[in-house]
Amino acid sequence: MNDFLAVSGKTFLITGFANRKSVAWHVAKTLEEQGAHIIYSVRSKKRSEELSKLLPQAKIIICDFEKEEDLNNLELFMNEMGQGSINGILHSVAFADYSDGMVPFHETKLKDFLQATQISSFSLVQLSKVSKNALANDASVVTVGISSTEVTAENYGYMAPVKASLEANVRYLSKSFSAFSAVRFNSVNAGPLKTSASAGIPGYLVNYLYAEKLTFRKKALATQEVANTAVFLLSSCSSGINGQGIVVDAGMGLNYFDKEVVESAMKINP
Repeated sequence: MNDFLAVSGKTFLITGFANRKSVAWHVAKTLEEQGAHIIYSVRSKKRSEELSKLLPQAKIIICDFEKEEDLNNLELFMNEMGQGSINGILHSVAFADYSDGMVPFHETKLKDFLQATQISSFSLVQLSKVSKNALANDASVVTVGISSTEVTAENYGYMAPVKASLEANVRYLSKSFSAFSAVRFNSVNAGPLKTSASAGIPGYLVNYLYAEKLTFRKKALATQEVANTAVFLLSSCSSGINGQGIVVDAGMGLNYFDKEVVESAMKINP
């Protein structure tokens, strides 16, 4: 059987591991099943210890994108890996401080917005910069966005415009890197997922269940489905895709007027 993805023997940097529910975990395991080599970048020593318990032989580097020292260490690590040694990177890093609960957008605190933007969006720029020398000429960088940054979802607060900036960064990085390489940048724009990160968003469960009703198939999006798309984008099979946001939401964003949902909202008996 032909190796369609052709990732066997290649090396990928995976950021954002949280636990076995995370997108990063699913992407890493899928790549490993296809014969790829994985390097993990995690935010803290605690995360490193948790990952080591699951994968004792894993190669792990700690990088908190809010810490310049960690970024410098990651750059040194990548430079030591050598030019062309990294075939792809998954950027799956995001954070928002909802400790005050969900407030109206116009009441968003500047410090919260800037922190979320730095960690969830600008970190892609930082990661790309420090990894530049280690990336293969045709490497692929994939980040994880949301299915629609244009929907004013109150349950997501100020993270929607932050994710919109992440999508913009994808396009600008694609152009910037094209001056000296064929490195590609794309995002997987996922619908609501059942992850530990999403569980920390106030009121998320109700919206997750509502989103499930809007899918064409009436079945929620699985994390593995998002991971599969990310793996495809990381592979050379997606060589013609650059600067794009691939929506993976099981049709949710196209099904606003689903009969069942409309009748339920309007309390209409068929």
